[in-house]
Amino acid sequence: MSQLLRRVGFRHVAIGLVALALVLFGVGLLTREDVADKPYLKIAGAGFIFNYRIADAYYGFTALVQKPVRNYSRIEADFEDPAGGPPHRVTARLTPRSSRYGLRSPPLHGIQANTPYRVSVRLVQNGDGAVLFRETFTVSSKISDRIVPPEPLTVGPGYARNPNLPHGWQAPMSDRGLDQPG
Repeated sequence: MSQLLRRVGFRHVAIGLVALALVLFGVGLLTREDVADKPYLKIAGAGFIFNYRIADAYYGFTALVQKPVRNYSRIEADFEDPAGGPPHRVTARLTPRSSRYGLRSPPLHGIQANTPYRVSVRLVQNGDGAVLFRETFTVSSKISDRIVPPEPLTVGPGYARNPNLPHGWQAPMSDRGLDQPG
């Protein structure tokens, strides 16, 4: 063993390290992802939120920025109005501090169970206004907005019962099927 170590010199170690570096470089080259192949945005998830305590229902999505974009470019989203009005436009400015952006609709009424609602997303570049990304998708809820009370359940810092809430108001019973229309 000691004779083998004596025959291995600095030159052999250097050649071995260069060969290892070339193999690792080749593996890295074969497994890399080209940024040019990725879209500018990735929609990571979307869904409805029902906050019955404050009588609020809305839907939204999370977008991840996957490619470099000019600072203060903007994400524009048009959310279909379940009540039938014009779409609600929501905008978020891109900053260097974040690559994840959550956009949500304003509070909504008229949400029906198992009905797809359309969302159109655009990424508009700061400066020239070029549209870098465009996608349309749908979001649906498993329940209707009948679970949301007509007024917030509580008011004030002590969570006192809201006096404006109709006397005896109760959420619909689950056996009536919140996943069924009205």
